[in-house]
Amino acid sequence: MGRSEANRAVEAVWRIESARLIAGLARRVRDVGLAEDLAQEALVAALEQWPESGVPDNPGAWLMATARHRAVDRLRRAEVHDRKTRELRRELEIGGAPASADLDAEIDDPFDDDLLRLIFTTCHPVLSTDARVALTLRLLGGLTTKEIASAYLIPEATVAQRIVRAKRTLSAARVPFEVPERADLSDRLASVLEVIYLIFNEGYAASAGDTWMRPELMEEALRLGRILAELLPDEPEVHGLAALMELHASRSRARVGPGGEAVLLLDQDRSRWDWMLVGRGLAALERAQSSGRALGPYTLQAAISACHARARDPDETDWESIVALYDALVQLIPTPVVELNRAVAIGMAFGPEAALAMVEPLRSEPALRGYHQLPAVRGDLLEKLGRPEEARAEFERAAALTANGRERAVLLDRMAATLAARDGIV
Repeated sequence: MGRSEANRAVEAVWRIESARLIAGLARRVRDVGLAEDLAQEALVAALEQWPESGVPDNPGAWLMATARHRAVDRLRRAEVHDRKTRELRRELEIGGAPASADLDAEIDDPFDDDLLRLIFTTCHPVLSTDARVALTLRLLGGLTTKEIASAYLIPEATVAQRIVRAKRTLSAARVPFEVPERADLSDRLASVLEVIYLIFNEGYAASAGDTWMRPELMEEALRLGRILAELLPDEPEVHGLAALMELHASRSRARVGPGGEAVLLLDQDRSRWDWMLVGRGLAALERAQSSGRALGPYTLQAAISACHARARDPDETDWESIVALYDALVQLIPTPVVELNRAVAIGMAFGPEAALAMVEPLRSEPALRGYHQLPAVRGDLLEKLGRPEEARAEFERAAALTANGRERAVLLDRMAATLAARDGIV
């Protein structure tokens, strides 16, 4: 096998196996940072050896065995953790060396439990939101620091710093590598779901840059959401989040025009939606709704997306049902952003005048002061009410507030169209 071919194989294996590898190691050494270091050392060994020896039949097990050998060496050199050293050495003596042993035995620990522990560790609320996102993408997604930095348009050094600090924080706080007890599961799960949805949202509607979407982040969040749904099948909000992401992702092809321009929901060609993803989303939503428990915020948002998915034509959208769902959502999440989205739905169901009356008080909300969607929504309503000058000013303000180039172009087009309509230009 040539070196370049072997390197490609190592990279592919790492993408598939890294989260499982780090999770299994973290359970043994009880330190996420050390687990990643050991996994990286195993990766380096693979890059050195596989071009000569070929890719093993079970590459994941080879990496695990190699990493466990590195753990014994490191612990021996440091002359600490004697008990762990003896346990790891005993396991290796029983299992043999990775070159000759049945390597399947090296990865016989409960993968699901290890991975679930890792998810709850990287998303632990002791970490800042930015740190949780970076560490999750690094350890669970297998993304490099450079790839994370590129996705978020931030310096690579900033991402590296966040990851290092996150590992130190987990170690200093002595965060246990475990799935939380039932009494703590709800709060801890909320932190996990928040991180996955933040990653998805940045992929679905990039906050900055010149691209409307970042598919790599969206796909990573979908993957994590699907894994979590398999690991926690009895948690309805996990299925609610999975449904929400599947339904939103189904629109991806239709959200971008031929020239890369952004296409808003009501202007999309729905024949270009991915109906397989729609089916997956509706199935996940049904699982969430059939649990017999009160609907959570992700499930309610998924139900709103399902209303759009069931309408093959925008005119068929059941806006009154969407308003009712927003009424329920605002009881759970009484935030100005949810109120603004509810106003949009009311405008579609009952007319722009009713919606504008709801939007006006939101203009004094500190949380929406720099939020470009507020003037964008207000401009849309003013345009429908025949107030083009005011609408133009709002679209211009919204364009100035957004950091995404594609979204800015949409808003400037709306501004120009408003002026053209005012002047009678066709």
